[in-house]
Amino acid sequence: MVEYTELETLVRYKAWADDIFFDAIANLPDTELQRSRPMLFGNILSLLNHVYAMDRAWQCNLTGKPHNYQARNPTEQLPFPLLQQQQSAINHWYIDYTVNLSAERFKKAVTFTFIGGGEGTMRRSEIIQHIVNHASYHRGHIEGVLYHMSIEPPTTDIPVFLAANQAL
Repeated sequence: MVEYTELETLVRYKAWADDIFFDAIANLPDTELQRSRPMLFGNILSLLNHVYAMDRAWQCNLTGKPHNYQARNPTEQLPFPLLQQQQSAINHWYIDYTVNLSAERFKKAVTFTFIGGGEGTMRRSEIIQHIVNHASYHRGHIEGVLYHMSIEPPTTDIPVFLAANQAL
């Protein structure tokens, strides 16, 4: 059994949870993904685009590159199939980043500008924890909507991931 650090496990968990979640809603028609609902960012597709955009913004913060986002909910939105592909790609970037960064570098602080303005500082490890929590938080929003649509969402809890991936 391969031993991963806690942060490696978290980013692998995020990639797994996102993959099964996207697969579970991939057959929803665009009209359902874009239907106006009483939820954050107004509809499922917008909320998924928000999660992806914030993953990209944090990626830029980690690498010291500008992200150029002016709002937390980008006006240009990717269609679902491309979004699913891009979310998977950035999840794998986070896995590679986490695997290849030394424990000492994870402790180093990153200074950044919040999208809404103002300066912030977080350790790299805190940023990684945030992107995992952020995605989980918003998957929960969408799961609530799916229940209202009489659709059973997949279980994306960490214990389920760990049980399913004991050979990791």
